[in-house]
Amino acid sequence: MLDIKLIRKDPQFYKDKLATRNVKPETIDELLSFDTKRRGLIVQSESLKAKRNEVSEQISQLKRNKEDASSAINDMKEVGGQIKELDEQLREIENDQNNLAAHLPNVPADDVPVGLTEEGAVELRKVGDLPNYDFKPKEHFEIGEDLGILDFERAAKVSGSRFVYYVGDGALLERAVYNFFLDENAKAGFKEMITPYMVSDDAMFGTGQFPKFKETKAGYETMDGDREYTLIPTAEVPLVNYHREEVLPAEDLPMSVTALSPAFRSEAGSAGKDTRGLIRLHQFNKVEMVKFTKPEQSWDALEDLTHQAESLLQKLGLAYHVITLTTGDMSFTAAKTNDLEVWFPAQNRYREISSCSNTTDFQARRAHIQYRDEDGKLQFVHTLNGSGLAVGRAVAAILENYQNADGTVTIPDVLVPYMHGMTKIEKQK
Repeated sequence: MLDIKLIRKDPQFYKDKLATRNVKPETIDELLSFDTKRRGLIVQSESLKAKRNEVSEQISQLKRNKEDASSAINDMKEVGGQIKELDEQLREIENDQNNLAAHLPNVPADDVPVGLTEEGAVELRKVGDLPNYDFKPKEHFEIGEDLGILDFERAAKVSGSRFVYYVGDGALLERAVYNFFLDENAKAGFKEMITPYMVSDDAMFGTGQFPKFKETKAGYETMDGDREYTLIPTAEVPLVNYHREEVLPAEDLPMSVTALSPAFRSEAGSAGKDTRGLIRLHQFNKVEMVKFTKPEQSWDALEDLTHQAESLLQKLGLAYHVITLTTGDMSFTAAKTNDLEVWFPAQNRYREISSCSNTTDFQARRAHIQYRDEDGKLQFVHTLNGSGLAVGRAVAAILENYQNADGTVTIPDVLVPYMHGMTKIEKQK
């Protein structure tokens, strides 16, 4: 959520910045119009409430003097009716203003490349050598099906398209990957958590998925009696909301947490995209990293978060590059996003495996997460999030990059201890 006080001070700045995120300038004018009306109604209501208090005191005085108070009582009833009408108008205006404000994305940082599409992303660095094969490399789903470790056909029978069964050594590989990620994140100072997988509307609003997810039907919702829940699209939601409506001790910042969770995505609008394989499933595992920082710490924290995600790919021996997304391609909540894209040889391209974002105070304002500065004044924390990493995509990248001519897959060295000493995946019996 953006700070309306700052928008009042410099509306043109917000018009210019948010135009790079496809927000029309007149939207800011509309927001400020609501704000002006709201503040005007507050002044009128408070003035009438002060008058009501005066009249109430007059009535008390008249009654103490045993004088006729009927005229004053009638005046108070009239004033009370006016206050009620103004308060109803105020609630309507506040609802309109809050609804409009809830649809405004975060302000992009100054160094974010401007563009309304993904075109124009800036490559920061390439790391690792691309693999060479003396055979035509297969795509990961072909490898998995040929080895008998991925079963999409039976998953479709049970659940529909975009689901998968990991079988035998495939399940072991998936488990090895996420345990490796969790262990590495813990070594880097992230506190491990196991979170709820269903969250409230307030939690989804706090991290910025709502109201957009509701409108685009991008998530999965369920009911328990009268309570509505959403299956988490990422562990970012429960991790950030862990401290919702709290004041964090300043001395504890920065704080770093990590969690493995399933992620549930409807993949609305992705018809025809990556219909085969592990790239775009309705349910997949992901290890998430979240940081809470003071404002002056958050940009260094974004670099730390990005490098932590990179270290996982480096230890797996996977080639990748890092790009900074354009203003129009970032998530709704982000002020800046660094994407890590890992190399897929059969596709001859890099594919996203992690997005590391600084959301500045945008989520903290929505979720009311604060700390006290050195002067004792309440300030909003900055929150950051990043995949560390998307597990299914990591498995897919391993299958493609470590495939052999005979159809087997070599296990990356760092995963061998997690695979009970296994060094190669062969066809399942």
